[in-house]
Amino acid sequence: MKLHILAVGGTIDKVYFDALSDYKIGPPAAAEILQRVNVNFDYDVSQVISKDSLDMTDADREEILAAVQAHPAKHVIITHGTDTMVDTGQVLKQALGKTVVIMGAMQPALMKLSDADFNLGVAVAAVQALPEGVYLCMSGRIYDVDRVAKNRSESQFQDL
Repeated sequence: MKLHILAVGGTIDKVYFDALSDYKIGPPAAAEILQRVNVNFDYDVSQVISKDSLDMTDADREEILAAVQAHPAKHVIITHGTDTMVDTGQVLKQALGKTVVIMGAMQPALMKLSDADFNLGVAVAAVQALPEGVYLCMSGRIYDVDRVAKNRSESQFQDL
């Protein structure tokens, strides 16, 4: 299996600079995580967009779709901000013949208490086991992109 990881920004890749919460989107955290844990599969990581998901536009989502369709890998993980990952998932349903898992983190990967490593690990397992389609993976759960929503008050995703 060759796994393609497409980084598009979001909290998982954020790097904070000061007490005013000034941040920028840094390099893809997935590359460092997978290297650090010494995975036993082929993968590549590319970055297409570097935005907080609240700043993403329909054009950005079309760019993500084009990147997924253009890459030969059949297994794709997208690291994404949690606020609009469901919206991106709806657009990605057009990527036929692929298994796409969208994941993110509630805290930046660079932070000690981040859920990034765990969420990426679950996404790697999910993308290998699931049939073709688009899924969202957060907090140890795998969701159908058509039946999930973010509950902001609980910082969790839930089935619809």
